[in-house]
Amino acid sequence: MNEFPQALTLAGTDSGGGAGVMADLKTMQMRHVFATAVVVAVTAQNTRGVQDFMALPPKLIDEQCASLADDLKILACKTGMLADAEHVHCVAENLKRYDFGPLTVDPVMIAKGGAALLADDAITTVRDELVPLATVVTPNLPEAQRLTGLTIIDADGMVRAGQALQALGAQNVIIKGGHGADPQMANDYVRLADGTAFWLAAPRTDTVRTHGTGDTLSACITAELAKGVDVAAAIQTAKAYVTGTIRDTIQVGHGHGPLNHWAPLSREVTVHDA
Repeated sequence: MNEFPQALTLAGTDSGGGAGVMADLKTMQMRHVFATAVVVAVTAQNTRGVQDFMALPPKLIDEQCASLADDLKILACKTGMLADAEHVHCVAENLKRYDFGPLTVDPVMIAKGGAALLADDAITTVRDELVPLATVVTPNLPEAQRLTGLTIIDADGMVRAGQALQALGAQNVIIKGGHGADPQMANDYVRLADGTAFWLAAPRTDTVRTHGTGDTLSACITAELAKGVDVAAAIQTAKAYVTGTIRDTIQVGHGHGPLNHWAPLSREVTVHDA
C-alpha cells in the first residue's frame, strides 16, 4: 500500500496551462510519478502574459500540506512561484515540519512575458530560508544573480555563482544557461554536493514556444528523485526532457507558447567535465 512513487509541487497555477502547477503535474505524469500539488497562488495567465494573480491564505497552504502528510507518501517535492515573503516563509516552515523528501527549489521570479512573480523583498527570504533547505536549486542566470549578488557574464561567472549558492546552503546546483550569450547552444552548469561539476549542452531551437521551461525542468528533476534516481542522473534526464519539449513544438496560443510535454527525451544533450 502507498508505495507508488509520489511527488509534490508547491507553486502557483497557470490558467493557460503552460507553466506553474499545470506544467509540473504534466511533467511528473509523463515521468510515471503520481503528482500532487499545494497551490500557493492562482494566476490569470495565458501565452501573452500574466494579467493578475492572488496568493492563497497561508492557513490554507498549511492545511494542504497537513492533508498530504496525513495520507500520502511524498518522496520528493519542488517549489515554484511563491508570490511574496510571507508565503515563502510559510512554505519553508511546512517543508521543515513535514518530510516530503528531497527538495528542488525553482526560484521563480519573472514570468516569460516579463511579469514579476516574486516580490522584491521575498528574494532575501528565498535566499535565507528556502535555499538552505534545497537538495537542488535551479536558477536561471538572472535569478542566480539576484540570489548571489554576482554579475554573471560568462562561464566563469556561472561557476562562481554555483559555488556561492552552495555556500548559501544548497546541496546541488544547476544554473540554467538559456539566457547566455552562446547563439548555438544552451549551456547549463551543474555543481554537485561532493564538489564535482559538469556542463550540460544542448542545441538551441529558434522558437518563442518556451513557456514553462524552468517549471518543467525542476518538475522532471523532482519526479526522478521520487523514483530514487541519483541527483546527477535526474538533472541530466531533466535537461534531455526539456530539450525535447522545446524541439518537438506544438502550436498553442499567440504569445510565448507552451512546451510539448508529450515529447520524448532528446538525444542531443551532451555532458562535459567542468
